[in-house]
Amino acid sequence: MFRRVFLAAILAGLAAGLLVTLLQAAKLSPLIAAAEVYETAAMSPTAHEDAWEPMPGIERTGFTLLANILIAIGFGMLLSGGFALRQLFSGAEIDASQGLLWGLAGFAAFALAPSFGLPPALPGSAEADLLARQSWWIGTALATAAGIAFIVFASRWWPRAVGALAILLPHVIGAPRAPLGGATPATLAAEFAAASLVIAALFWLVLGGLCGWFYGRLGRRGEP
Repeated sequence: MFRRVFLAAILAGLAAGLLVTLLQAAKLSPLIAAAEVYETAAMSPTAHEDAWEPMPGIERTGFTLLANILIAIGFGMLLSGGFALRQLFSGAEIDASQGLLWGLAGFAAFALAPSFGLPPALPGSAEADLLARQSWWIGTALATAAGIAFIVFASRWWPRAVGALAILLPHVIGAPRAPLGGATPATLAAEFAAASLVIAALFWLVLGGLCGWFYGRLGRRGEP
């Protein structure tokens, strides 16, 4: 079981991490480069003189690829661990179609729901306090994931109602408000947010589908 969880996550994470890096390089990187021009123009000359960042080109792409693969493997662990628990308690077989549904739920919890309050932001965008944003994002992702689990797996109405309330609660509380202003044009920020969500959806569908496929295939190989 542990072998299936780890191998499925690693194999699916490698593929999904590579895919999202290619999509980001094709669509998001040009938008980020354009936003950095506005950000640099609005900054003082010494604002980042001591800060290190990877050089544009191969170095930045390499660091991005490494980060995306690690993130994908981490999320793959969550998915394959969920597969194992689901199989343990219900005996349900996991395949690519099941994995796609889990990936869709992952997209809803970790990308779509937080984006209603904190859309993906470009450099130079006005943003609220970092700790407040991180706290709200984590709370929203966890509440949405728990809510989806209650709605999908509960058999009685009241746990499903609790799940729906859990999904709505972070948005009733509201995300931390960003100050007015920012160097990035609104049209550029909107294009980046929309493209980021599309890429996130593809990432989660590929990760979930492959993770489910590898998990099921590794299980069949282990059968006597």
